[in-house]
Amino acid sequence: MLILAFDTATDVATSALVADGEVLGERASVARTVLDDAHRLLAEAEAETRDLEALVVGTGPGSFTSTRIGLAVARGLTLALGIPVAGVSTLDALRAGEKDAYPVLDAGRREVFVPGPSAAAPDDLELAPGTVCVGNGAVRYRAALERKGAVVPSDGDERHIPHARLHVSLATDFGPVEDVLPIYVRTPDVKVRP
Repeated sequence: MLILAFDTATDVATSALVADGEVLGERASVARTVLDDAHRLLAEAEAETRDLEALVVGTGPGSFTSTRIGLAVARGLTLALGIPVAGVSTLDALRAGEKDAYPVLDAGRREVFVPGPSAAAPDDLELAPGTVCVGNGAVRYRAALERKGAVVPSDGDERHIPHARLHVSLATDFGPVEDVLPIYVRTPDVKVRP
């Protein structure tokens, strides 16, 4: 099965093309280039969009706008191609990259998104000494987490990136795009005026 996967919820968007469990290609960029990344992955694999049999998309939590970009792209592609899609939590994908890692994503407002999912101030997290924290929130709040006894890999470590190939290994429920819902944790900052 040829699957295109991508996650745009964090500051590093990832995409991967996977055929029957084998990673044919991977890219890391930003959310706004996810379609270009998909096109390049398909071209490198000498495949066409019509060859895709399924999609996997990261559902967050993360940046509201970036998460919406990924879900909108998934919606457009699945509707145009008539293929099923599966959603995978960005936190789960990060955890899949490092056994027993604790995923920590930057949530803005001096908070992080953590499993639950929930948002919390880094100083309020209860972590066992030696807990390996991964993700852009772990990098941003390294000092606070290390004061608690956590271990944060170096800033450039690949474990901080929610690789799309890991999303594919976690995807289980393929179906209509309407069933894939974003994980926002908080309500949007923008309010509609009456």
